[in-house]
Amino acid sequence: MLARKQEINLQLNELADAAILGAIFWLCHWLRFTGILRLDSSPDIPEFKYFVWVLAVIVPFGPFLLELQGYYQYPLEKTVWKSVSQIARASFWLLALLAASSFLLKLPIPSRSVILFFIMSAPLALIAKERLVTAIYKRTLKDGSVGERILIVGEPAKMAEVEAGFTHSQRLEIAVVARVPLVTDDMAPLIAAVHEHSVGRVLLAFGSIQLDVVQRAIEACELEGVEAWLCADFIRTSIARPTYELLANRPMLVFRTTPDISWALLVKSVLDRTLAALGLIVLSPVLLAVALGIKLTSPGPAIFVQKRSGRHGRPFTMYKFRSMHSNAEMQRAELAAYNVMSGPVFKIEDDPRVTPFGRFIRKTSIDELPQLLNVLRGDMSLVGPRPLPVYEVERFESTAHRRRLSMRPGLTCLWQVRGRNAVTNFADWVRMDLEYIDNWSLALDLWILLRTVPVVAFGLGAK
Repeated sequence: MLARKQEINLQLNELADAAILGAIFWLCHWLRFTGILRLDSSPDIPEFKYFVWVLAVIVPFGPFLLELQGYYQYPLEKTVWKSVSQIARASFWLLALLAASSFLLKLPIPSRSVILFFIMSAPLALIAKERLVTAIYKRTLKDGSVGERILIVGEPAKMAEVEAGFTHSQRLEIAVVARVPLVTDDMAPLIAAVHEHSVGRVLLAFGSIQLDVVQRAIEACELEGVEAWLCADFIRTSIARPTYELLANRPMLVFRTTPDISWALLVKSVLDRTLAALGLIVLSPVLLAVALGIKLTSPGPAIFVQKRSGRHGRPFTMYKFRSMHSNAEMQRAELAAYNVMSGPVFKIEDDPRVTPFGRFIRKTSIDELPQLLNVLRGDMSLVGPRPLPVYEVERFESTAHRRRLSMRPGLTCLWQVRGRNAVTNFADWVRMDLEYIDNWSLALDLWILLRTVPVVAFGLGAK
């Protein structure tokens, strides 16, 4: 679907297949070396170290030859027999490469039976892996666990034409949640649809070039923090910092305001969940002690549950240790006059709703620890813009503020390390969030995490 996403999936598949080929080759040698399987009259074969050069050819060149045969293309639409024929052709060229290496470099093949075992068993392992991964992916698509929700915006005839061009696999991976006709420069329907459906991508489809409408639509998507994909089969031009993608067999211009899909983002996601799981395990005694402390010092549940706005505004259930009295939400309207934060966010100094024990866990940020469960579930990240309650996001005064929703929310961000509650201007808060989004890198995440430690340890900026 996404060219960059396809590239990452291709590399992951090649790495997995390289590992499978290496493991199968070692297993074939072990079976022959121990005498469990034997196809020749030779009683013994050399140790595995004499076969390392064969492994050095198989592991890197096996996936490469499979790719040349189109093995990794259209996995959701391929039949088993198609895969078998592709693997057979790749196997032929792999054997030819091994023979050429042995002849030209004078490298001996200590046992042909090991090679024969490998050629018979490796295809079975590759097909089994491919079918298993495809079946799991199809099931997750049907369950709605993966896939992407998008809007199609533009001229009705062109929208229908583009949607009709989706391949079978693209129809499984993409859910068109709404189609918004756009023939004037009024962007209200587009913005309303983005808010209603919590999408991360808008596909712009116009039959003839309408620069004023296209420009307004891209600007609206930019302010919302969502990707704008322009169906560009009617124009050939160079636009500042665009990304070209292919969808429905048509060239697309992509205008991004958030980090593109990359290995760095994949590493960030893996680290988030790994560290969150470790944190929950290591801190479990602390979590239990805090929960007990809350129950003993004030009536009500130990965990506070609230709907927050996640990436692209999609609501999720966020968990915190309860630091206020159980009826705190009902008292918010009465305390509105004491709000010290400008904009839609509600914060007051010396909040009377906070319990004595709650004041301690807020000062030390211990109340945030249950959000490690949100990180483990994928709702949040360790580093990212702080998630706001849904009702506060709905009261954003400027549509530009919604761009802070374009990345997954986090436990900490620049706001925490540059003043925390000392920052009372919501515009400054948003500015720091957008600074993080526009300059994101793994190094920046690490810097923020390291800076967060002393901030939390000494309660800097906390009230």
